[in-house]
Amino acid sequence: MSNKKIPIYVFNNNESKIVLSDEEIYAIETEKKKYAHARAVVIEALKIVQKKRGWISDQAIFAISKILKISISDIEGIATFYSQIFRQPVGKHIIRYCDSVVCYINGYESIVKEITKILKIQPGETTEDGIFTLLPVCCLGNCDKSPTLMINNKTYNCVKSNQIQFLLEKY
Repeated sequence: MSNKKIPIYVFNNNESKIVLSDEEIYAIETEKKKYAHARAVVIEALKIVQKKRGWISDQAIFAISKILKISISDIEGIATFYSQIFRQPVGKHIIRYCDSVVCYINGYESIVKEITKILKIQPGETTEDGIFTLLPVCCLGNCDKSPTLMINNKTYNCVKSNQIQFLLEKY
């Protein structure tokens, strides 16, 4: 399958083309065949597009809705519900910190303070060089090892603020 992008839908005025690659369309259509209801494929479709592009644009939402024959608002509702689906461009490395009550009690605020000081960004922002995005999450499932931090798919437990510089230098 080539990476050539092909238009799948064009608005009447030809100003806005909505494109997905052959690979993305094929992957979504393949997932669609596995389920009786297209609605069951929405999350997989979003993940397929995000894997290729890093985030989900409004145009991608529209294209997915056309492929699955589901309303744009339904797709948008699902895309915005899950914190793992990005609706805006994110950095190369995603830093997630747990801001649950347990991590709060165990000091996540000092960790976030150190990250924001070093990277010069606030939660929800991406560094100017596009390397890091800092995002809060309601729980990373490691309450017994809090405070917890996750960079991409790697989880760091019992994190201390004096470890942040070392952790960031790995990326």
